[in-house]
Amino acid sequence: MPVFSSAALRSTVISRLRAAGCVFAEDEARILLTAASTPAELAAMVRARGAGHPLEHVVGWAEFAGLRIAVDPGVFVPRRRSEFLAAAATALTGPPTLRLRGLPDGPGGPGTVVLDLCCGSGALGAAVAAGAAHPIELHAADIDPGAVRCARRNLAGTGARVYQGDLFAALPAALRGRVDVLIANVPYVPTGDLALLPPEARLHEARPALDGGADGLDVLRRVVAEAPQWLAPGGSLLFETSERQAPTALAVTRAAGLAAVEGRHEDLDATVVTATLR
Repeated sequence: MPVFSSAALRSTVISRLRAAGCVFAEDEARILLTAASTPAELAAMVRARGAGHPLEHVVGWAEFAGLRIAVDPGVFVPRRRSEFLAAAATALTGPPTLRLRGLPDGPGGPGTVVLDLCCGSGALGAAVAAGAAHPIELHAADIDPGAVRCARRNLAGTGARVYQGDLFAALPAALRGRVDVLIANVPYVPTGDLALLPPEARLHEARPALDGGADGLDVLRRVVAEAPQWLAPGGSLLFETSERQAPTALAVTRAAGLAAVEGRHEDLDATVVTATLR
């Protein structure tokens, strides 16, 4: 329940957010009024949001796939479009009859080994763990220490092991050849397009979580080059990309010997590639 229920106060908060250019001022005001525990905290939150800080950083959490995910300042904020990636990965942890149409069969069943690479706050891993039909063995890794701290909090109840380091270098050798579902939400914004991002992302999220290199696929190429060594037979690598980049991303995965298919969710404007080791 909101601590502050005054209609006049709500109207004041909405007005200040609108003046700062917040398009969804009414919704954001509701969240801020709910999150603040004192008038001073509310005022500080409104100032921070008005100054352009992401709402999720201001209140300390983001809603993702029905879960509340802790997000500290500077950490990549999970996007709603990535719920499609979470759903595709979750489908591969269950029996074939539950899998999304068009996706290849994976091993599924209890004990499925899931790796959330470039995990950020751990939102994808948390969503898969929550939605899987059976208990999974979950691992997650990120290069950003702040993201790793968030992921450890968000995945604390899942039994996940969270590692810090650069892609596969962060992982224990014992995982090699065992991963059934490899989620890699790699950065895919071309370097030249970073300046076009909203200021919330451009100024307040870690650049390595956004910058995908000249064509946006540099990190993906590194992941695809090593993924076959870490995937179990029949295991799948899943990653998000843009619709424009999808043809090149598919070619990259197929050149590595993976059987790749593209999935598209128009409402979320999301494109996911599933690449399976045969």
